[in-house]
Amino acid sequence: MSTTRTEGIAQPVDGTQHVRQEILRFLEARTRTAWLPDTDLFKEGGQSSLFAMELVVHLEKSFGISIRGTDLRMDNFRTVTVMTAMVDRLRQQAAGGQDG
Repeated sequence: MSTTRTEGIAQPVDGTQHVRQEILRFLEARTRTAWLPDTDLFKEGGQSSLFAMELVVHLEKSFGISIRGTDLRMDNFRTVTVMTAMVDRLRQQAAGGQDG
């Protein structure tokens, strides 16, 4: 993944920052709590398995991806950072015509 440096901190490019911000916005709107990208949402009480399924639907619709099979593991939804990486990977696979 490409990055650019701003004030000594690597900043994601190619839409990764947008994905992260959209996920954080959605979580804050639904839970009325501001979350850090690396907070374990399940451990901190931010998600239940039912909410995780709502999140799957949101990610699929918002980013034009399909989350299937092994990608449906709860570990892929624990943090915003992990979700962002999954979305980026699935978007790249879709753009490349790969099945995953």
